[in-house]
Amino acid sequence: MTSEAHQSPYHGVFFDLDGTLADTAPDLVAATNLLLEVRNQPLKPYDILRPCASAGARGLIEGAFGITPAHPDFIGLRDEFMANYERGLLVDSTLFDGIEHLLNQMDDAKLPWGIITNKSERFTNPLIKLMGLHDRSIATVSGDTTPHSKPHPEPILHAARIANIDPAKSIYVGDDIRDVIAGKAAGMQTVAAAYGYCGCKEPPEAWGADYIIRHPLDLLQIIFPKRE
Repeated sequence: MTSEAHQSPYHGVFFDLDGTLADTAPDLVAATNLLLEVRNQPLKPYDILRPCASAGARGLIEGAFGITPAHPDFIGLRDEFMANYERGLLVDSTLFDGIEHLLNQMDDAKLPWGIITNKSERFTNPLIKLMGLHDRSIATVSGDTTPHSKPHPEPILHAARIANIDPAKSIYVGDDIRDVIAGKAAGMQTVAAAYGYCGCKEPPEAWGADYIIRHPLDLLQIIFPKRE
């Protein structure tokens, strides 16, 4: 660990992707509404489906059609959704305001950062390449990289092993209660990204995170606390 990284009490920072680093809801919602359009059903307003983006295809299909994975139509809708999304992976998606500056500050301080998402590798890898994050992330773990996905801690522990960083000296940032559960189970400090999709019924204040941030740049005060 370089001396520059010791500007931070943490040896590594890990992020969820959708709703934390990247605002991917516009393209996820578009892929969902295309399912409705081809069935001649009314499109769902963006504000209704945006919170569902935290739960990926499952959440978006439930938000649009009111069905769960137990429904016999779910698998077909999910596969069609994924095909839609793959064709429009980076149309209107962007990094959240402030993320590029945040990542630059960490890179300048030689504080390693990585990405841990429940998105499948089929989408994660091309998306982060298109967004210019692939070569910067010290470890990128998707929902199907290990046998488990969040809220299981294994994806987070796997990323820490790849990065050779002690989880107990790391922090995990995410916009869903599953991120906080997984981060805590992995032994990391946790940050609830309240600016994200936050799709579960409980508000971020109820997730039990160590910190809550309302804007990405609020994280700078946590990872680079001012010295007296």
